[in-house]
Amino acid sequence: MNSLHRLSHLDSKTYIPSPLHGEAMAWVEKNCYVDVFIELIHALGLEPRAALPFVFTLDFLNDQWTFFKPPHHDLQRLYGIDIQELNVWRPLYEHALTYQETGDPISTEADSYWLPDTAGTDYRRNHVKTTIIICHIDAKAQTLGYFHNAGYFQLDGEDFRHLFRLDVNNDPAFMPFYAEIVRLARATKKSQVEITEISLELLRHHLTLVAADNPVSRFETYVIDHCEKTKELGIDYYHAWSFATTRQLGAASELAAVYCEWLTAQGRLDLVSAAADFRTISTLTKTLLLKMARIYTTQKISDLRPLFVDMAEAWSRGIHTLSAAVTRQ
Repeated sequence: MNSLHRLSHLDSKTYIPSPLHGEAMAWVEKNCYVDVFIELIHALGLEPRAALPFVFTLDFLNDQWTFFKPPHHDLQRLYGIDIQELNVWRPLYEHALTYQETGDPISTEADSYWLPDTAGTDYRRNHVKTTIIICHIDAKAQTLGYFHNAGYFQLDGEDFRHLFRLDVNNDPAFMPFYAEIVRLARATKKSQVEITEISLELLRHHLTLVAADNPVSRFETYVIDHCEKTKELGIDYYHAWSFATTRQLGAASELAAVYCEWLTAQGRLDLVSAAADFRTISTLTKTLLLKMARIYTTQKISDLRPLFVDMAEAWSRGIHTLSAAVTRQ
């Protein structure tokens, strides 16, 4: 098997994450699905920034920003990575062993309660659904090497047994987590010119899916109304709320800026001003995050409208600049 298709060299002690999860990022963790695929692409020696056009389709729904994820079609076009749903018709543990033999990782929902990399947040504290990519499983040693959030980690012993429910028998109420087979047999490393061309092709498509109006303005209406309800919700509610709202907007905006900078560096488009606009949104979303935390804890509602005006204007400028540049290209 081509070395590109093997991840057996990964070591949780020496693994260096993608720069997209580096300390220079304002939002180190984005969301569980995009994070693990950034790291998988990076670990294969490929360029994850080329896959970012999908972030521009971010939209605000009734009570949350869309959970931005790299479309499977994009991953196949850019890298030859083919993702198929895994029919979990037997224990996930057995599937993981089977697909390790073919060199195909498994992307699966998992319970953060048993993931030691979440120490300090959910590990042995909260049962929270998340996504991991299983890269290496040792049945005899009961160890698991996996991508999660911003890195590559290993778990063993009790965590291994509980994650795969090896100590549970005949639970008729159990519903298996959703899982996918990440097929790497056709994964290839394209030239910089080719990968940029494909990425631009994908960008043109995703720009046709951008919200027709300004989603930041819709988000403002929701937040201003939501501020009146914080007294009855509490700080625990705030953490869940902020993940679904401010974190998704901030992280996606930062990735949008990174993508604009990457395309500019390829010499194809001049997106310096667009990158600055998306970074403005990312920065101001951090400010909003802190202001909302203060509102939740003190119940003193501050005027958020000037902040939203700046974010909405930056979104309009950034999208306009990007769309105009692509049209001229």
